[in-house]
Amino acid sequence: MTTFRDLGVQPEICDALERAGITTPFAIQEMTLSVALMGTDLIGQARTGTGKTLAFGIPVLQRSVAPTDPEYADLPQGKPQALIVAPTRELALQVSGDLALAGKDRGLRVLTVYGGVGYEPQLEALEAGVDIVVGTPGRLIDLANRRALDLSHVHALVLDEADEMLDLGFLPDVITLISKTPETRQTMLFSATMPAAIVALARTHMRHPMNIRAESSYENATVPATAQFIYQAHDLDKTEIIGRVLQAVDADKMIVFTRTKRQAQRVAEDLQERGFKASPLHGDMAQVAREKALARFREDKIQVLVCTDVAARGIDVRGVSHVVNYTCPEDDKTYVHRIGRTGRAGATGTAITFVDWADLHRWKMINKALDLPFDQPQETYSTSEHLFHDQGIPVGTKGRIVDPAPVEKKERAPRERRSGGSSSTNGSSKDAGSASGDAPRRRNRNRRRTRGGAAVETPKA
Repeated sequence: MTTFRDLGVQPEICDALERAGITTPFAIQEMTLSVALMGTDLIGQARTGTGKTLAFGIPVLQRSVAPTDPEYADLPQGKPQALIVAPTRELALQVSGDLALAGKDRGLRVLTVYGGVGYEPQLEALEAGVDIVVGTPGRLIDLANRRALDLSHVHALVLDEADEMLDLGFLPDVITLISKTPETRQTMLFSATMPAAIVALARTHMRHPMNIRAESSYENATVPATAQFIYQAHDLDKTEIIGRVLQAVDADKMIVFTRTKRQAQRVAEDLQERGFKASPLHGDMAQVAREKALARFREDKIQVLVCTDVAARGIDVRGVSHVVNYTCPEDDKTYVHRIGRTGRAGATGTAITFVDWADLHRWKMINKALDLPFDQPQETYSTSEHLFHDQGIPVGTKGRIVDPAPVEKKERAPRERRSGGSSSTNGSSKDAGSASGDAPRRRNRNRRRTRGGAAVETPKA
């Protein structure tokens, strides 16, 4: 069995990985490490959840000079030596965490920069000196324009989930960042899918890149260990189905993907009302709230994370047993990356996709692109027998674990009959009249006809 030591990885990095329980490299790591450690440009393609982060993270760490190394005195003090660009904040944080884990014994300083938080801590860290910078395109460019981030000494540039950056419209920003790095840098592109735009980017900005593919074809991009179920379901019944799946025999943590931010918020609140520990995760939330929700999910303090595609890339959480597509994904790439949040690192998982009647055509296109055997989704309700059988749900299970909160009815005061007379501000006149039993006073309807302020006699009939 091949180990990281057999692939030429430094002992300090191997020791750190072994302490974390990572001893055997994945296929993409085994195929890329020998090439990347030599400084060769490469394009790495593999299924999501198969270890792409360490495939580029280990070469970046090993080829960087630590402050304790004798060669560090010959470098510009405190300038970044490597830049890793990620499309989302969550992915940037995950990559930084993996680098910090693997490079713990090397003493390299890793900084994560992203939007949604203040500039001051990031500016202070850059001024103090960092060795590896991981960030999102927008904030990286902002810091570079402030001349706080100097990329002129970067020896390695990594674009993680490069196709997603193109989908999010980051291509101009990526090209701007590339232009700020030396031409002699090592460039590595990693993603689960590799469309033509990525290939064109590689030809323009990479030097004779080696294309490494851990699979024989993109049609096999879905993880085999993930069981896939496609249900044609009604929108009003989906949350009830999710509540029942959460009580299945093998259910652990679940990620639910929605199409819109409002939908994510609504589904999370509905699950909370049913008694489940759920939290939303979407772009309208403050960055602190997003990080807190993700941290609680990792720590098993919440069971369900309801999020938009902003979190489809980069969430690497152990123990995710189920991924649910609340709505049909937009395309096959989105489907691959969504269901890739489960069945990671050799574990098994379950992916459930709800298809509305209006989305049948879209699903058939996804099914054909991935060569899946689900051309006609099975019509499914929360009471369907095949749902209980497929998901291992105990018979009689309902979609809630707490009784619904009673609806408090506000008692409305009886409407009092409007009196004909005028009342004072505090209603004393009305009360006095009622107490004495007198009939309500009538208004004086006698009117005078005037012209120019002078009274005019009304002619008698």
